[in-house]
Amino acid sequence: MGFFSSLFGSGESGGGGKGKNIANVKKRFDLQNRTGQGSMSKVYRAYDRELGRVICLKLLDKEKTKKFEERFSAQKLKKPTEGQICLELKHKNIVVTYEHGVTTDGEPYLVMEYIDGLGLNYLIETNNVQLKGNRINYVAQLCDAVQYLHQQKYIHRDLCPRNIMVTNDGVVKLIDFGLTIPYTPSFTQPGNRTGTVDYLAPEIIKRMATDHRVDMFALGVTAYEIFTGQMPWERTVSSEETLRRRLNTLPRDAKLMNPELDDEVVAVLMKSIERDRALRYNSAQQFKESLERLDNQSY
Repeated sequence: MGFFSSLFGSGESGGGGKGKNIANVKKRFDLQNRTGQGSMSKVYRAYDRELGRVICLKLLDKEKTKKFEERFSAQKLKKPTEGQICLELKHKNIVVTYEHGVTTDGEPYLVMEYIDGLGLNYLIETNNVQLKGNRINYVAQLCDAVQYLHQQKYIHRDLCPRNIMVTNDGVVKLIDFGLTIPYTPSFTQPGNRTGTVDYLAPEIIKRMATDHRVDMFALGVTAYEIFTGQMPWERTVSSEETLRRRLNTLPRDAKLMNPELDDEVVAVLMKSIERDRALRYNSAQQFKESLERLDNQSY
């Protein structure tokens, strides 16, 4: 129980950082191009005239963000904002956040480092040459980010390739903490199916109480994709059918998806996506160590 007790601690919320900053987007930033868009935000490559550098500017939809935060306030939970969480995280494999606040239009914003690189989802979808010989390395770096996040008493809840960047120098960066919650009992009660459908752990689908192992499942699915280029469960048009398959059918053997994989690495990948969370890796560090023990490190 030491791992759980060290994570739970006494507080019910994290956060911190600077007081609320107010920014005039048009005056302060030169928006150069859109680099991404989520269900609640828009992301730009921009020149920050105040900082004197190219940065990544994330603008959150104020109405959608308000509705999301109200889920927690309705339960009398004081959840730190995405900006507060991001400013607190300091790790080489997590995107750097310089500042957060509210624009003069009332939109929450984050100023982050601009990552010169490619999305992991792009590398997987194109079977990019950059993956060759780096698969274990990339997953190991991701494990370091997830281990750190859990030690900081947070659960990411939306870990998937589109929320992971790889710099041109080969550094993995975990991004997008919009769904991240404090890792405390009050925030991990049974509730909504929050996250990206293909990466939801069975316990989320069943609306059970959750813990850090929901991230471990998503990490496992991501690793499976990195090594095979496929998903453990076949995608369907219907989200509900996808979730039913997750609960009622076994994942596809990684060896069938990529016959070139050794049995040893297949066993590691299949353990990482066990539907029974008690059979999964209990920590990202444990997962990383299993990868580093593989005889064949050439993947």
